[in-house]
Amino acid sequence: MLDKLEAIQRRFEDVSEQLTQPEAMSDMKRFKALNKEYKDLGKIVTEYKAYQSVLANIEGAKEVISTEKDEDFRQMAKDELELLYPEQERLEVYIKELLIPKDPNDSKDVIMEIRAGAGGDEAAIFAGDLQRMYMRYAEKNNLRMDLIDATEGTSGGYKEIILAVKGEDVYGKLKFESGVHRVQRVPATETQGRIHTSVASIVVMPEAEELDVQIDMNDVRKDLFMSSGPGGQSVNTTYSAVRLTHLPTGLVAQCQDQKSQLKNFDKALQVLRSRIYEIELAKKNEAEGAQRKSMIGGGDRSDKIRTYNYPQGRVTDHRIGFTVYNLASVMDGNIDEFVEQLRLAESAERLQEGVG
Repeated sequence: MLDKLEAIQRRFEDVSEQLTQPEAMSDMKRFKALNKEYKDLGKIVTEYKAYQSVLANIEGAKEVISTEKDEDFRQMAKDELELLYPEQERLEVYIKELLIPKDPNDSKDVIMEIRAGAGGDEAAIFAGDLQRMYMRYAEKNNLRMDLIDATEGTSGGYKEIILAVKGEDVYGKLKFESGVHRVQRVPATETQGRIHTSVASIVVMPEAEELDVQIDMNDVRKDLFMSSGPGGQSVNTTYSAVRLTHLPTGLVAQCQDQKSQLKNFDKALQVLRSRIYEIELAKKNEAEGAQRKSMIGGGDRSDKIRTYNYPQGRVTDHRIGFTVYNLASVMDGNIDEFVEQLRLAESAERLQEGVG
């Protein structure tokens, strides 16, 4: 492990030097990649320096015990060792976790799609509840959430809503939300107090950049139409809404949220690029047998991953068998426990597989 950490420190110093060079600053794509690597390596180097300090202090304390005649000094050194050994162990465990190769997409922003499934109006209302849950989560974690497109339900909520979420390590935090979310509760429209089960599906895709996916615009058909629903003065007055169809794959993306046709085009292209990237990722993972048969990493949009049971105030994640009884808090955006437990489960899997 120490050899690996030494190599990381050397690379960190090398990247730090490159960032100051004029040629790096003049190439924004390279500068961005180096800056990301600098930040990622910096987290490990900081812990490595702390680890080196602890090891040095342990050696110093041992030397005092073996050479010092004064019993008070020897006892102080022994007391210090009792604190240093657990800290050494803690740092070793943490550094090993940091050294597990991360999903390269974890640092990317995401496109999140929420769709009402079985359950009619109640499913659309639930999709709206989930959208609010993620919006509150984003607010609490300094993430920015932007609307790309939405189709409202007839009794509230959304039949479909597409969002862009930006910030630090967004995909790493939200990727495990992909799948089918199930709600059990008495709908507002239910007159006899019967509990209904409805579902909404969520897809979380890493937002692809131009470097990730090259789209030949000759393969894309662009259609313009009038916006509908909320949107201010441009609704039903100008052809500002944009629909893009990728002819080789048949994938469609549209945006009508912005008044500007150009801005709608950019957002629709952003979604289209991410959908193509997701397909390529799925093929790659399948070929490598990677993300795969994993208990948590499959992200299959047909998998039932979580149940929100209102009568019992319970939320259960079926992949890791994790349950909390604070449903109201979860629906207010406090999903950090689920995010953390799922990330720990992923780390445990990677360690078990001996990745890296």
